Amino acid sequence: MLVLNRKAGESVQIGEDISIKVVSVEGGQVKLGIDAPKHVDIHRQEVYAAIKEENAEAAAFKENLLDMLKSTKKN
Repeated sequence: MLVLNRKAGESVQIGEDISIKVVSVEGGQVKLGIDAPKHVDIHRQEVYAAIKEENAEAAAFKENLLDMLKSTKKN
């Protein structure tokens, strides 16, 4: 993990297309501005984890449904 110190108004560049700017620091909260191409999904970590979990559940449901349909066709 790379750890950088940045002050309000300073940025970090990731590759050619992604820039992260510290907009403000107030108390224990840091506000970030992220400039990235539209095809790049940006989520808070907890939201990303929830999306992954929902996708895994949906995939498992689909697999179970397909198995049920296959067994129904055999009978």
